[in-house]
Amino acid sequence: MMELEDKKIILLVEEIFNDHEFWYPYYRLREAGAQVVVVGSGSADAYKGKSGTVVKPDVSADQVAVSEFDGIIIPGGYAPDHMRRYPAMVKLVKDVFEAGNPVAAICHAGWMLASAEILEGRTVTSYFAIKDDLVHAGANWVDEEVVIDGNLVTSRTPDDLPAFMRAFINVAGP
Repeated sequence: MMELEDKKIILLVEEIFNDHEFWYPYYRLREAGAQVVVVGSGSADAYKGKSGTVVKPDVSADQVAVSEFDGIIIPGGYAPDHMRRYPAMVKLVKDVFEAGNPVAAICHAGWMLASAEILEGRTVTSYFAIKDDLVHAGANWVDEEVVIDGNLVTSRTPDDLPAFMRAFINVAGP
């Protein structure tokens, strides 16, 4: 049996996403047997990554029923700064978290965790440049490859993707 068979996972996307932080989780989730649903803000029919790859979302955040999903992954790049401008995207992250399902954020994706107001008392990591933002949102920030705090999984950079995805799959699995 595959680790995430019968699981449905949201992968968020917006303009200027980190291509590695989108595509690595996308294919790793599919390899693990998950159904991956790419969710955008609704601001465009397709989004371009920092390195130029293009992603067409399956659905927009305001059309998603959280009860149908088993987790969410937020790629970094500058996309999270765009994502947090859309209340439906922020609410989606908060609702998945409050449902007790895994929420994973890598690199600059911690901005979405701060906007969703789910960091109080949590231990997380991120790209070092947004450390202050996460600390000010109530998090205990540490410089580690991957941090699991309950249903919250965080990592720093694309170099951490293997550990990030192992942790997410472990938390999201049966």
